[in-house]
Amino acid sequence: MGNASRPFRRIAYFLCLLSVLLLTEGKKPVKPKCPAWCTCTKDNALCENARSIPRSVPPDVISLSFVRSAFTKIPEGSFLLTPSLQLLLFTSNTFDVISDDAFMGLPHLEYLFIENNSIKSISRNTFRGLKSLIHLDLRGNAFNCDCKLKWLVEWLGSTNATVEDIYCESPPEYKKRKINSLSSKEFDCIITEFEVFQSLPYQSLSVDTFSYMNDEHVVIAQPFTGKCIFLEWDHVEVMFRNYDNITGTSTVVCKPIVIESQLYVIVAQLFGGSHIYKRDIFANKFIKIQDIEILKIRKPNDIETFRIAEDWYFVVADSSKAGFTTVYKWNGNGFYSHQSLHAWYRDTDVEFLEIAGKPHLILSSSSQRPVIYQWNKGTNEFVKRFDIQDMEDAYAVKHFRVKEDVYICLTRFIGDSKVMKWGGSAFLDLQRMPSRGSMVFQPLQIRNYQYAILGSDYSFTQVYYWDAEKAKFVKFQELNIQAPRSFIHVSIDKRDFLFASSFKGTTLIYKHVRVDLSA
Repeated sequence: MGNASRPFRRIAYFLCLLSVLLLTEGKKPVKPKCPAWCTCTKDNALCENARSIPRSVPPDVISLSFVRSAFTKIPEGSFLLTPSLQLLLFTSNTFDVISDDAFMGLPHLEYLFIENNSIKSISRNTFRGLKSLIHLDLRGNAFNCDCKLKWLVEWLGSTNATVEDIYCESPPEYKKRKINSLSSKEFDCIITEFEVFQSLPYQSLSVDTFSYMNDEHVVIAQPFTGKCIFLEWDHVEVMFRNYDNITGTSTVVCKPIVIESQLYVIVAQLFGGSHIYKRDIFANKFIKIQDIEILKIRKPNDIETFRIAEDWYFVVADSSKAGFTTVYKWNGNGFYSHQSLHAWYRDTDVEFLEIAGKPHLILSSSSQRPVIYQWNKGTNEFVKRFDIQDMEDAYAVKHFRVKEDVYICLTRFIGDSKVMKWGGSAFLDLQRMPSRGSMVFQPLQIRNYQYAILGSDYSFTQVYYWDAEKAKFVKFQELNIQAPRSFIHVSIDKRDFLFASSFKGTTLIYKHVRVDLSA
């Protein structure tokens, strides 16, 4: 506010105080319409030590003042019976709440003084309807400058009324700061949470999502029924529904891959071999087109699909003592064995990622530290680079990115799971999380929010949120999931969902919701 407005404010304030003093002069009060604790004249009313907002003040009163009153709240519509008010003053009272529409029905109010009271916050629609307001004084109140006050900061920036300087009393980081000079950008009022949206009455292991025929789909592996269950979004019922199955034996992974608009599904099984299916759009069903060699893939545990240059691949992590973790390549008609990475290592997980623009695989094993392979352009094969140091056997490794930095989440069943960061030549320790029966530590990005979810067979699943300022994860939420094995983010109809598989309970679908604390 400029210096030119200060004389005007002083005059307005003086006029207000003068009106209070005039009320005590020898004017004859209008007794029939004036409460016992108020002094009323033709145009003015002074209420001292009032126990509540009076309803019997003369309707043609222009000025109304409350001093040292005992009421604790200004309710909605408190002044509907005094529409002629032009000046309203509250000073040295004890109320701490002003409700929405407290001053509704005062189209002529020009001066509003709410000073030296016990107010900590004001409802966001407190001043709604004050079309003639030209001066507001909120000094001497202990404002808590949290998200509930964000609306006031925005209102101060848009109102035409002159507002005296007011200050924050709390929280500590805002103490003594001028509210008039705050920006709404300083208030981080949007929080998120996961809430249960839908429950699927079956156990599951892997969950995957894929885009096909201009829609999003989900496929879930059911180990006990041996099925791959396919779900789609019902736009009418607003829920997920089953539309097809692939039936097998002890299915552990159902991995979709879309190549030139054709959908294929790699079905990994513990018994009866693993197979590849093709979606026949004319017959509207899945047809088995290929078996995966059983001599190499004996006990599949994870499948990863990826593309290098123009070629499509998938790799199967084999956890048997005699199996081979093997890379398969698409040749236009089917997939053929391209490279066996190593045998006898009992691999439990495989992760594809790019480091410094080069394709890599990370293999996790129950018998050794995680191993990193790098793609060799000359031989078109993966070559072993190094182990991840300072890490004992990890059940799984999953990666995520924050801007240009590469991170990995390493899962350990018992002990400490880890977050590590790529340092240019090796992954370096960043953070440890206690694991209690953990078989999944999955990073997920939903919109602009980066999470990591650490499952547990013996306790609650922990959801962590990436704190950009601290450059690490912080505890965010606990989820009650029985023996979780995988998590996946699905985005449909501007809604975001988290699918959580369960080896011992029901498969759960959570909705990712945003909550505005300033609302």
